Amino acid sequence: MDSADSDANADTNTDANVYVLKPRSAEARVRPLSRDYARELNPQQLAAVEVVDGPALVIAGAGSGKTRVLVYRVARLIDSGVDPSSILLLTFTRKAAQEMLGRAGTLIGPSSGRVMGGTFHSVANMLLRRHGRVIGLEPGFTILDRGDAEDLVGLVRARAGLGDTGKRFPRKRTIVEMFSKASNTLQPLEDVLLNEYGHFADYLDELTRLREAYESTKRRQQSVDYDDLLLRLRELLTADEGVRRAISDIWKYILVDEYQDTNRLQAEVVRKIAATHENVMVVGDDSQSIYSFRGATFRNIMEFPDLFPGTRLFKLEENYRSTQSVLALANAIIEGAADKYSKTLFTQQLQGERPALVQTMGENQQSRFVAEKILELREEGVPLEDMAVLFRSSFHAFDLEVELSKHDIPFLKRGGFKFVETAHVKDLLAHARVVRNPLDAVSWNRSLQLVEGVGSKRSSDLIVQLNAAEVPFDVLRQGSGKAAPGLRHLAEALESAAGVEDASPPDQLQRLLDYYAPILKEQYDDHPKRFRDLEHLVGMAERYANLNEFLDDMTLEPPDASVTGIDAPNRDDERLVLSTIHSAKGLEWRCVFVLWLVDGRFPSSYAFQDDDELEEERRLLYVAVTRAKRHLYLTFPVQVYDKLTGAVLSKPSRFLDDVDAALVEPLHVVEDGEAQRWRP
Repeated sequence: MDSADSDANADTNTDANVYVLKPRSAEARVRPLSRDYARELNPQQLAAVEVVDGPALVIAGAGSGKTRVLVYRVARLIDSGVDPSSILLLTFTRKAAQEMLGRAGTLIGPSSGRVMGGTFHSVANMLLRRHGRVIGLEPGFTILDRGDAEDLVGLVRARAGLGDTGKRFPRKRTIVEMFSKASNTLQPLEDVLLNEYGHFADYLDELTRLREAYESTKRRQQSVDYDDLLLRLRELLTADEGVRRAISDIWKYILVDEYQDTNRLQAEVVRKIAATHENVMVVGDDSQSIYSFRGATFRNIMEFPDLFPGTRLFKLEENYRSTQSVLALANAIIEGAADKYSKTLFTQQLQGERPALVQTMGENQQSRFVAEKILELREEGVPLEDMAVLFRSSFHAFDLEVELSKHDIPFLKRGGFKFVETAHVKDLLAHARVVRNPLDAVSWNRSLQLVEGVGSKRSSDLIVQLNAAEVPFDVLRQGSGKAAPGLRHLAEALESAAGVEDASPPDQLQRLLDYYAPILKEQYDDHPKRFRDLEHLVGMAERYANLNEFLDDMTLEPPDASVTGIDAPNRDDERLVLSTIHSAKGLEWRCVFVLWLVDGRFPSSYAFQDDDELEEERRLLYVAVTRAKRHLYLTFPVQVYDKLTGAVLSKPSRFLDDVDAALVEPLHVVEDGEAQRWRP
């Protein structure tokens, strides 16, 4: 050992003849660094990057350079003398790991290629193939994809005769979803069933037996499904201390990206891999924890210091995306959160215009405002692809999609189908088209094949008879065999919708929905959600004078029509982005519209009775607001009747209650579509 090292790691003892060496820590190594990290990172980022040993929690506000910190952290560890092969980087996608390590390689050189980077599941797969025999899993085990898992559940269910109860038993896809949620949240199946699939609660005993049979079949066949990779890894790390310590000794430095999106199972696996040390750094933002429906839990990031006592907390608050006006609103919204890591986003960029809070008298006026404002911004030089319309639920954009088509604004929708392409909406519209035009063979075919006992051959024969009949509905009444009752019921529903004098489009659609609702329930395990979509469709019909106009608007303008009447060379491929907020996380646009910011829709009335759900809705709004770089429009229709609650929705979202009025620019949209200042 040279003298420099000795001096740096020594201390004197009470005995003058004894010289004691301190435990050598990574932080104490004296080694010249290859980069000037202080010049390349802001002070908050630098503080997080420079920590080496011990647990660390980095709360990375929106747009604050979270990925940059992870990349520089890897580079800094290697630069400090840490063996690259002792570093484990866990991410949620393989692409994210590859990009981070690629950027680290640019900073530090090819040694970063020895860092182990990947998803939780890919790392689990590798470890199970190496050590799985300890828990009875051979190296050649098979991984079932979701389709394979569903097929195996179907096979096991058939063997057990669990689908033959004479009642509506869950489909195999829904069953796999139930099992997956129970695995990832470490909850009993009973809790998942009662809390999220209450309409199947009567099948608890059968589903419990089915799950036991499914698990035993997989073990016998040496196969694992996607969730098993983490479950079996947890089993391995719990069952054998020697294996657990050996794995922990390999990866002495663990980094986890997007920790707020982890589930209970993933958090437990991280804790066990760090059995011999506590060199774990997790990066995330509690304010952007919005995936509880996937099993992720907000509690993981809040409880990390309890899991790893002595955790050092770092906050990244300087934002590189948005104007200060946008950030001020985001800060005010999240300030109302009951449980959080307090932080204040700020930027060195311009102040910018205040976000607009836009009141409209109804949903369609909201849609018209958004469409016209988009065209106005485009004329001012903002490309369509740099604008986005965000919404909490896919059906919130249904009316807007129709309006965009009327204005020849092409769009790309993320997070759900375009509503006219969803099967249940197409089903209801098919019945409506038959009411309008009894010669519509395509719509007849779709409607007829929803009747029990009618297949493609029977449907084809009936359509020939229907087209030849003077009174088409009489053909349905003359049906025979198994399909006869269903055909008579269909005839009654269609006549009811068609025969009412002065019937309004919503009245006609409601009659058809009353008929279709039992079919919907039979066809889809998620029928409550789909029924909500159809109720919204009925509501959309209220502004139409007759059924013809309504159906024409649903089909006349294809959603992907080109922009016309706007001279924009080389911009033919522009598409406005429509997206659920969940699908927009991690993205950004110059201009963002957030729809339906009215109490009862955002937050949803479903969340009113559950504090945790209500808090997640607040975080969802925070994510939406922080997607905007320059322009932000928050719209809320008033005087909207909500059939679910029987209430008239008129109040802006409760998340705005405590927001200083000076932070927003209130606008009131009048009937001619002009936007004017709104004075309460």
